[in-house]
Amino acid sequence: MKIAKALTRWGIPGMLLLLVSVPVMADLELNLRPGVTETSERVYDLHMLVMWICVAIGVVVYGVLAYSILRHRKSRGVKPATFHESTKVEVVWTIIPILILVGIAIPATKALIALEDTGDYDMSIKVTGYQWKWHYTYLDNDIDFYSSLAGPSRDAAILDSGVDPDSVPHYLLDVDHPLVIPVNKRIRFLITADDVIHSWWVPDLGWKQDAIPGYVNTAWTEVSEPGVYRGQCAELCGRGHGFMPIVVEAKTQAEFDQWVADQKKAPQSDAAVNNTGDIVQPAVAKAAR
Repeated sequence: MKIAKALTRWGIPGMLLLLVSVPVMADLELNLRPGVTETSERVYDLHMLVMWICVAIGVVVYGVLAYSILRHRKSRGVKPATFHESTKVEVVWTIIPILILVGIAIPATKALIALEDTGDYDMSIKVTGYQWKWHYTYLDNDIDFYSSLAGPSRDAAILDSGVDPDSVPHYLLDVDHPLVIPVNKRIRFLITADDVIHSWWVPDLGWKQDAIPGYVNTAWTEVSEPGVYRGQCAELCGRGHGFMPIVVEAKTQAEFDQWVADQKKAPQSDAAVNNTGDIVQPAVAKAAR
């Protein structure tokens, strides 16, 4: 907001100042993130390849345009050409774009094929979207639980609650029960929904997948380093759309095995059994007024 006000006030000089300010550009985080998976790195590399190709095309095209305008301007006494077409030029500017598109299509197609290949997996997790939470089922470990907006975020979202959202760490991006996975394991996701269309999206994984009622979409990931990775529902799914974040906690294999053992020992609470959406609705209802 402060940056927008500064640009409004200072106009073009403000924009130039923004462009030359490296710290400000770093804070904006305009580029894609490399992520922590093979898929995210592949997508990032493909994005950078296409971006630099576009930059090179822009430099060449606008460079020729600027040179032509300056070198052949009327004030220099240059007379306009009288020709109307050139077969050679037509062939060149047809062949070059074709070669560029083919050069981009080859790595893009390989990335899409790799993204859709969900075979040879180590474990499977079913993800079900609800209004407005996620249900995770570990098909290989007989573990399932609901993941809802964390209490502090829920309290701060209530209108006139007296809780300052800025005082809540990871406001609207934290949950009560994160999805826990092991690192360096190929994990297959079976993604669906039980009411309306949702979309499961964690940027650091490098992909998102729609959760559609009555249909199962598949995806896979293999996280390379332990950490906490946050995402959100990326499909407008109703008034509580902004209140169903995703948190993926990647652990080492030993830590994951201990987590699995703890989950099997812990008794399942009534809230986990009967969690149908009523818990988050009061906060959403008041915040939406």
